[in-house]
Amino acid sequence: MDLFDQKPRKEKKKFTPLADRMRPETLDEFVGQKHILGEGKVLRRAILEDNVGSMILWGPPGSGKTTLAKLIANMTKSNFVAFSAVTSGIKEIKEVIYQAGRELEQYGKKTILFIDEIHRFNRAQQDAFLPHVEDGTIILIGATTENPSFEVNSPLLSRTKVYILNPLREEELAAILKRSVEDDKKGLKQYNPVVSSEVIEFITSNSQGDARIALNTLETAVLNCKPDSQGKRIIIKTLAEDAMQKKALLYDKDREEHYNIISAFHKSLRGSDPDAALYWLARMLEAGEDPLYVARRMVRFASEDIGNADPQALQVAVAAKEAVDFIGMPEGDLALAQAAIYLACVPKSNAVYKAYLSAKRDVEKKGAIPVPLHIRNPVTKLMEEAGYGKDYKYPHKYENAVVTQDYMPEELRGKEYYYPTERGFEAEIKKRLDRWKSLKKVK
Repeated sequence: MDLFDQKPRKEKKKFTPLADRMRPETLDEFVGQKHILGEGKVLRRAILEDNVGSMILWGPPGSGKTTLAKLIANMTKSNFVAFSAVTSGIKEIKEVIYQAGRELEQYGKKTILFIDEIHRFNRAQQDAFLPHVEDGTIILIGATTENPSFEVNSPLLSRTKVYILNPLREEELAAILKRSVEDDKKGLKQYNPVVSSEVIEFITSNSQGDARIALNTLETAVLNCKPDSQGKRIIIKTLAEDAMQKKALLYDKDREEHYNIISAFHKSLRGSDPDAALYWLARMLEAGEDPLYVARRMVRFASEDIGNADPQALQVAVAAKEAVDFIGMPEGDLALAQAAIYLACVPKSNAVYKAYLSAKRDVEKKGAIPVPLHIRNPVTKLMEEAGYGKDYKYPHKYENAVVTQDYMPEELRGKEYYYPTERGFEAEIKKRLDRWKSLKKVK
């Protein structure tokens, strides 16, 4: 027997990852993105009525962009051709467009051309789609993790509808994982896995809203778990940690440890300890805390514990929040770290906090005291006749733009709320207030 007489080898069965096997086949199976696929939403109606147009799906990894595109193709009985902008060129795309034209002309069958990472095509390559999108030869579905306003040509953008996909919430990821455990056809049920709620919670809280990460982690844990004497595979947290290559941190976003750590972070900032602040910040972020929650706490801290001792602190905190919102995670962690270090290192004052609480107590205690007539704005003739604005002194008409005049209601005349400290910029504010008070006394 020579080489040519040998029997052909049997092809090995291709392994399909769980994340691919568990793709939903109907809208009811699709988890998440209710803002675009919920009952009565435009995209849901378009899919059910087979009236889908070209679109751009913009969202983070694992939010369901590819899954949604395949679901649309399946439910609209269209040909589905997928390309990656990383590996495909215009030559391949043109061949698909030519074939799509023939299918439409001869059989009336539509073709959905799905381009993953469409932002990686340059402007000339994107322009090649324009006439075929416009004349309906293809239905283009582009997927991108980048803002299409910057990465997709304006002419192409104007011919498509942009749908924004959000990171999946933890409860949505949990629903996907539980379905995969219980599914005996496409899922993991054949392996008899026993997955506790603790393991599910660990995976969902460390997947950054990415269903692919969550499913890959669960599948790896199950496949690498030895069955017990009863044939069951007991998935424990340490196995899930190993599958995800991430250590579970003692941090529960709904229970005591959550509040303990945010308290430690806040007090480290207040105590001007940048190193401790960074440690507690890392504890939160690495455990899967919402970075915007941390940013909001720093914005609050900037006013409550720093205030006008360094007015720039509030700008820094807000800038960190905007940076995280703009570039997302994990890249946004450095913006939060930068802000935390700044907030820890500047002068501290709670004078703004105390001043507002004092004013708030008077509002609650005395109710809605009428605005004094002389500082009301006489918008109409009747208001003017009623005394609105009478005897009001316009400060700019006086030396140093300072004039003796009451702005408080009669019941609160002479009341002071804000007592600036001698720390940071508040020392300058105190000097200004003292000077104005002296100028008013002279007048």
